[in-house]
Amino acid sequence: MRAPVDTIAAPPFLTHLKWVNVATLRMDKQLGNPVLVEFWDCCRANSMRTLPYLKAWHERYSEDGLRVVGIHSPGFDAGRTRDEVRAAVARLGIEYPVLVDPELEMWQVYENQGWPARYLFDQQGILANYHFGEGAYRETELAIQELLGIARDPLPPTRPEDVEGAELAPPSPEREGAYSGPYEAGGVWAVLDGEGMAQANGASIAVRGPGAYALIEHERHTAGVLELELGAGVRCLATCFTPGVSETVTPDLA
Repeated sequence: MRAPVDTIAAPPFLTHLKWVNVATLRMDKQLGNPVLVEFWDCCRANSMRTLPYLKAWHERYSEDGLRVVGIHSPGFDAGRTRDEVRAAVARLGIEYPVLVDPELEMWQVYENQGWPARYLFDQQGILANYHFGEGAYRETELAIQELLGIARDPLPPTRPEDVEGAELAPPSPEREGAYSGPYEAGGVWAVLDGEGMAQANGASIAVRGPGAYALIEHERHTAGVLELELGAGVRCLATCFTPGVSETVTPDLA
């Protein structure tokens, strides 16, 4: 969404917090470049589903002047240390700077509402566009292009449920800890911690530290039965279900 007023300035990054992929970063030193700030959590499925767009925007627009900054604000006990965040960033292939916010201090500065949340600031450090939750990827990318003064075809949707106008069915509610049993969803995820292996309906998942791991992905909203097994050294903090397209025909991704 466009900012309701043009006077909301980007808050400074708290100087005592640690960074990954960069020694340190100051917001006031970014003046002259638009800055996209994303609050995320490696243990949140919706953050993982948004991540491909953030990585692509960094790759597409960094040479044009866009600065992408992730703020990792954890919602679980796992993923709070700098080493855990650094390992997750490496595992996920994130190349842009990430600020480690273990006590949600930057979250409070922004008065943030949830994961993921993105804030696009213009070259003067004024809020130009924002969005809470998944979606609005085309809108965000067009706002980036407007600030940069360029025009390109926006990225195509990564998943059927990202298509504009797609009708989504509500998924089964999140379950605390490991869950096996019936569900209805477009996808099934587990928040896992530790080192080892897990199995979901016979498929093996390598677990390398805390994170949201995709277990099952459907083309649309589907009823199924999950059989989740954890190997030695792996624990499950939550089992999550993401929405799928409710239409009988999957939207065209083109």
